[in-house]
Amino acid sequence: MKVILLQDVKALGKKGEIVEVSEGYARNMLLKKGIGKEATGQNMNDLKLQKANAEKVARETLEAAQALGKEMEGKSIQIAVKTGEGGRVFGSVSSKEIAEEIKKQLGYDVDKKKVLLDTPIKQLGVTNVGVKLHAKVTAEVKVHVKEL
Repeated sequence: MKVILLQDVKALGKKGEIVEVSEGYARNMLLKKGIGKEATGQNMNDLKLQKANAEKVARETLEAAQALGKEMEGKSIQIAVKTGEGGRVFGSVSSKEIAEEIKKQLGYDVDKKKVLLDTPIKQLGVTNVGVKLHAKVTAEVKVHVKEL
């Protein structure tokens, strides 16, 4: 019997796949627990429409992220920090602070986890920092760290 999986099933398949299983397993396990539904013509057509809609949404999200990336690319923010003798920074500038300043100064709402900063910034000057907007889109923002 052919069944469309409604969620991932270990050792059987992923959500949205059409799998061939025994009729007893389908009726007693998959259909009864709502893990799958029978692969009728109507259900197959619904699955095609859902996949097409998901692809369209993913494409639109990617295009929006690319547009935002082009808009953000090359822009800069300034962060003022306390410094000691010789221009040494007290503490460091973290991704959280960079995300907050991007929101304040540029108006883009960016999650701190999306700011690609290997190590916190500990010196004055300009640093290029990547901001991951989508799995395939990363924008570079210049961070000017200056004395308070």
